[in-house]
Amino acid sequence: MDLTRQLEAILYLKARPLTVVELAHLSHQPEAQVFPALLELLQEYSRRDSALEVVESSQGYALQLKPEFEPLVHEIASPELGMGARRTLAVIALRGPLSQRQLVELRGSGVYDHVRDLVEKSFITKYREAEGRSFRLKVTERFYQYFAINEDLSDLLVADRQLELQEVPPL
Repeated sequence: MDLTRQLEAILYLKARPLTVVELAHLSHQPEAQVFPALLELLQEYSRRDSALEVVESSQGYALQLKPEFEPLVHEIASPELGMGARRTLAVIALRGPLSQRQLVELRGSGVYDHVRDLVEKSFITKYREAEGRSFRLKVTERFYQYFAINEDLSDLLVADRQLELQEVPPL
């Protein structure tokens, strides 16, 4: 199997940025062979007339839709989240992982419906805390991919400083 095509398949299947080390592990090839194949893939996509591109970020390399196609994604694949659910999702992204109890304290009891909707749309995961009865909530890889946000949330830090989440009104 051609290593360049294998890397392309891995980037497509993982749907998130991957480092050269991760790509080497997943392809079962040494980094010394992965990096040149990755550069070849980058060059191929830069020459193609395609809706896709391979990009490098601080998180690694990713296969993604070119920015000019984002409106199409939101039109066709929009999960149709209401404003309340989007605000709840923002709190989970910026403050998470957090307990469902903490989320209710911040946003009010209406978040139970939002949490159910966000779990169904795979934007968050809900898991039982080791001790206690409350669930823990955190965003998923799909959240980062859909909203094109780095996992370290550096893209949102400016917004967090401008918005006092303590003042987000309950539903």
